[in-house]
Amino acid sequence: MKHYVVLLLSLTLSTVFAQNLRKQFPDVLKLGYQVTKPLAIQTNVFADKGAWHAYTLPQDAQDNGAFIGPMVMDMSGSWLSNAIAKLAVKSSGRPVNLSKAKVSAHYYPGLLEQELWIDDLKISLQLIFISNREAMINTTITNLSGAKKELQLEWSGNVLPKDAKCEQQTNGLRVNFDGGHCFQLFFQTKAPLIVEVNNKGYVAKLARFVLPAGKQYVIARKERYDLERLEVPQSLTTDHFGTLFRANEQRWNTYLNTYFQSANGIWQDTLQRKVAVKSIITLITNWRSKAKDLLHDGVFPSLNYQGFYGFWSWDSWKQAVGLSYFNPELAKSNILSMFDYQDEYGMVADCIYTDKKENNWRDTKPPLAAWSVWKVYEQLHDSRFLKDIYPKLVLYHNWWYKNRDHDKNGLCEYGSTDGTRIAAAWESGMDNAVRFDQAILFKNNDYAWSLNQESVDLNAYLYAEKEYLAKIADVLLLPMEAKSWRAQMLPLKNQINAKFYHREKRFYYDKLTNGEWMDAEGPEGWIPLWAGVSDQEQAKSVLHIMQNKSKFNTKVPLPTLTADHPKFDPTRGYWRGPVWLDQVYFGIHGLHQYGYHEEADYFLNALLQNGEGLKEQEAIFENYHPLSGKGLNARNFSWSAAHLLMLLKENNL
Repeated sequence: MKHYVVLLLSLTLSTVFAQNLRKQFPDVLKLGYQVTKPLAIQTNVFADKGAWHAYTLPQDAQDNGAFIGPMVMDMSGSWLSNAIAKLAVKSSGRPVNLSKAKVSAHYYPGLLEQELWIDDLKISLQLIFISNREAMINTTITNLSGAKKELQLEWSGNVLPKDAKCEQQTNGLRVNFDGGHCFQLFFQTKAPLIVEVNNKGYVAKLARFVLPAGKQYVIARKERYDLERLEVPQSLTTDHFGTLFRANEQRWNTYLNTYFQSANGIWQDTLQRKVAVKSIITLITNWRSKAKDLLHDGVFPSLNYQGFYGFWSWDSWKQAVGLSYFNPELAKSNILSMFDYQDEYGMVADCIYTDKKENNWRDTKPPLAAWSVWKVYEQLHDSRFLKDIYPKLVLYHNWWYKNRDHDKNGLCEYGSTDGTRIAAAWESGMDNAVRFDQAILFKNNDYAWSLNQESVDLNAYLYAEKEYLAKIADVLLLPMEAKSWRAQMLPLKNQINAKFYHREKRFYYDKLTNGEWMDAEGPEGWIPLWAGVSDQEQAKSVLHIMQNKSKFNTKVPLPTLTADHPKFDPTRGYWRGPVWLDQVYFGIHGLHQYGYHEEADYFLNALLQNGEGLKEQEAIFENYHPLSGKGLNARNFSWSAAHLLMLLKENNL
């Protein structure tokens, strides 16, 4: 009976917890901005459903009655307007000064809200995305007085791009700019609406109306952004905001409830829950729907750095795993977006863009695709997905051995397709890591060069990929192929341990092909734990170095170079000291695999407590300073968010 009561209580709490979960997480990420320069995008924004435009909340009282934006995106990002539709109200012919209103403004997952109270009026604005091209804004004005009010509403806005031209259209506005980009604004009203347009802006005036005491007036509008003339509709349709709002609410509650599902019931750790929600909204805001030469939906690394307006292969594999816990269809699409451009030999491009001429074929990225596919399959159980992508995974896996194993000894090297050292460093994913400082290039064939350095992480990834390929082959009822993949694992494991584990230093290091050890200690040394290559004694010795406070056990732990190395430089060295959360994940997951749960939890807690802003409303950063905890480089970084979701999910299973 006691157990029944506990179970009933747990189910009751879960039901209450799930009713409108998103309302429990206001402002986990702080929004608020005023646009001063079109290309200044270093702020937190909100987008959804893969839309290519985004908004934020106002920071200045002069912008009360508006949402800031939109920010629009393609190969780069810029602000189309500070506030494309700023509300002005007249009561009995006199302007209501909204800048003097009492304000409540919040960012909930999937929703921006602003409420204003002034002159016995309550003005409520809600913004949601209703498609991958359209946002919808609902404005409700409530007469709080005991007498009727004669009101007049108008909206106005100006556009910032120099080449933008505004045109009037039925109940709204069309802005053409940047050689085919189009933004449309459409007011859903049958009441007379006068739209006056000049070249750089507009004013839309609604006819006067009387609002009785205690009653509400509601008007909705759509804001649509298209990247190509071919997809621009001639007109926008009228939709019911309430129906779309409920669908939006249900979708976001499903995201959150799906992620928070756990064998342990409700998550009790408030900080972990907030960080998880912040991570989810980061990934969804960075979601872009298929457009132009991007043939599937995927996720940008960040909106706050112009160089990240595309899909990257390494990022995509990692993002997909984090996404799989709450939006597995998007996770699957993110993977497929990269394989859309797999070449005939099996190579997957480093990164792809809306203009495929800009795709980077100089290098690929470390092989984690089969891991990513398998983790998505664990959530979706979509065998058709496995069947379609398995041959592509095999081709990609074999490509490494054909093009990145210079001496054909079964151990691969990072390299490039153009013979440049910089592209070979990019291929490692750790662009300027100290371990590559001495490396030079060998030519393998007319389209492939390798560094003269065999890397422990690359070969550990390939070992793990063989295991995941075997699992996929099992599902596809290909027993001989599964057997072949598994037969390759033990010899490779033995090679990795013999080649890269330094018995005296008791850690894993890269080696030059002449046998010289690299002297830098970095996260490549614990990738064998993540891959399951190490034996128990090796794992223990790696943990010992990870726990050394002069090396990896820093304020924010597990940096990309030990703190005692002479080239340690987190502020100026992109991979020469900062803490990257993907490498933290590999380390913590690896420790759990070898039974070091307490030690793994210690590192996770240190990250959550000491990484700048994770406890507060700050963005999730690309990486962190290991000694100060300061967030570094790009804000709202997708793979950081994805790995936080992995860490937190696994911690609560």
